[in-house]
Amino acid sequence: MSELVTGEAVALELRPARLPSRALAVLIDLIVAVVVYIAVTIAVVAAAASLDEAAQMALSIAAFLLVLVGGPIAVETLSHGRSLGKLAVGLRVVRDDGGPIRFRHALVRGAIGVVEILMTFGVVACIASLVSARGRRLGDVFAGTLVVRERIPVAPSGFVPPPPPWLAGRFSELDLSAVPDGLWLAIRQYLTRMHQLDPQVGWAMAERLASDLAARTGAPAPGDVPPGAYLAAVVQERQARESRRAFGSGTTGAGASPMVAPGPGFGAPGGHPYSGAGPVGPASPPPPVPYGTEAASVVDRPGVPVEETSGGRPPAGASEGRPASGFVPPA
Repeated sequence: MSELVTGEAVALELRPARLPSRALAVLIDLIVAVVVYIAVTIAVVAAAASLDEAAQMALSIAAFLLVLVGGPIAVETLSHGRSLGKLAVGLRVVRDDGGPIRFRHALVRGAIGVVEILMTFGVVACIASLVSARGRRLGDVFAGTLVVRERIPVAPSGFVPPPPPWLAGRFSELDLSAVPDGLWLAIRQYLTRMHQLDPQVGWAMAERLASDLAARTGAPAPGDVPPGAYLAAVVQERQARESRRAFGSGTTGAGASPMVAPGPGFGAPGGHPYSGAGPVGPASPPPPVPYGTEAASVVDRPGVPVEETSGGRPPAGASEGRPASGFVPPA
């Protein structure tokens, strides 16, 4: 899926790093790796002085592969895409959908990096980065990764807001294997920036993304769930599955994810954070109010004054300045 641009010219995309900053990060990493390689080589030569020439050559090759190839792969895997050079410059390697990389991504990047960085002195990597619109080298293209800038102003709403609790585990049976990374990226970026959008524009974008997501999963989007809440619930379900695969089934329950943080509500026409959503509270919430009932008429029909429903009697829980859904609208 290509880059999404809203009617307010807000581009929903990560900020890729450019060649100068990436070159500086690689230079720092190479200096550190060469220093470590020299130290390891001296130690190996001193320890293998009694061995024959073939054994010393084998140890030298093993030290080269271990330090200059295996070292960067291990560092990127354990640090989730932040080597020493990238940490100093403020860069990070992420997947195409914005998520953290894994061992297979770091392995592909490191293996191809031996050819395009070490053997060609970075010439191939520089040419590939200049040709690519997102500054990606060949290792990034084959691994499905992207180097992005981290040191940018981040608003408190930069986190993916969680869905309402009554949606927890509802989409645990969805097949998410056919959803492309580009669509995940667009959904994540919409959820993190929806507070910047006009309510009508945000609602239209949410419906469009929800339709694309439902087409990829093979299951229609539920009609009783607002599209923004539906997107957040599916993203949280995907994050929960990744957490269970990474840390074991007992770490994270269905529908719970440590990768999300509280944020603003999901924009709906008329400014209501949720449309038809159930209340949020520490206790087990009741099921959502069906569409068309007296209590849901004000929420599901934004713009209709309270006086036009039930003889001017507001639904339960509504008060001045707070929508009937129980959520405070974003400022």
